[in-house]
Amino acid sequence: SATVLQALEDGLKRADADPSVKAVMICGENGKFSAGADIRGFSSAKRPGIALNPIISLIESSKKPVVAAIEGIALGGGLEVALGCHYRIAHIKAQMGLPEVTIGLLPGGEGTQRLPRLIGLPAALDIITTGRHIAAAEALKLGLVDEVVEENTVDAAIHLANKV
Repeated sequence: SATVLQALEDGLKRADADPSVKAVMICGENGKFSAGADIRGFSSAKRPGIALNPIISLIESSKKPVVAAIEGIALGGGLEVALGCHYRIAHIKAQMGLPEVTIGLLPGGEGTQRLPRLIGLPAALDIITTGRHIAAAEALKLGLVDEVVEENTVDAAIHLANKV
């Protein structure tokens, strides 16, 4: 939502400007990272406001390490936000993917560029074109995430952020 995107932008800009902040961790609420955009908003008239791509670019260009703590699901734009992060930690039960293709939409948050850079073209094409969900263990094998944990994902992401 625009509210979430605005909060991400504000938080990232504050963190980058604050010399006492050494790293940033992005997580979701209620055991979910992000299910992506609400497709009902696609049919409404285009409203001016904040867009996903500039926020992901802001994350990616941060001079401070940004770690995604992926719990539950990271789908569509949610996965694209995680792809913009410098590091990704996933809970063992997490699921990731770009399912919008199953309803005729291409990923719009530059996931079609970031995913192949991260995991290679063959694996990325499979994920992009099928819309299938990737379990955390497979995501680790592919290089989509840096670590899979069974314990608290947020604590693990904070630990990684402190380490880097």
